[in-house]
Amino acid sequence: MGLHLIESSLAGIVSTKEELDQKVEALQAKLAESDSSLIELQVSKDFSRSFFIVESENQNAATETLKEAGIPVDLVKDVRLVGKDLEDVKKSTEVVNYLVEWNLPEDLTMDAYLDRKKTNSVHYEEVPEVAFSRTYVCEDMTKCLCFYDAPDEEAVKRARQAVKAPIDAITEIQSNK
Repeated sequence: MGLHLIESSLAGIVSTKEELDQKVEALQAKLAESDSSLIELQVSKDFSRSFFIVESENQNAATETLKEAGIPVDLVKDVRLVGKDLEDVKKSTEVVNYLVEWNLPEDLTMDAYLDRKKTNSVHYEEVPEVAFSRTYVCEDMTKCLCFYDAPDEEAVKRARQAVKAPIDAITEIQSNK
């Protein structure tokens, strides 16, 4: 089974947390029919950006399931989970409220990225009000998504500075509680 990032916009499709929950419930049932599962969905507060993480043998089947559910697909990438075990993410009730995107430099390899992360992650301690949760790194090394629980965007920026990691975009996401 592989992990796939599917980016979309749910603006105009859902406008409330209740509608989102209903859409997700129906989507999970449809994904299960193709032996796929929705690991997590993070959505911006205004529904303009959504990040589906789907586990599936077949990336196309997962993508088609979303399209059939009326969800436009803007980007699809194979990803690797870093910082947490997949089973822990599946069971998690952890709160994350910020997502940071970093477009990776062309010459960065996965091994170099993982070494860099291991070396720099200890510096999160310098910003105790921010809790790093997990990262999804695109297997093609084009970008990564990092999830945080933080009091505000400025705190996320301080945490990224502490670990010497750039920010290409920060998205405040819906509470998953």
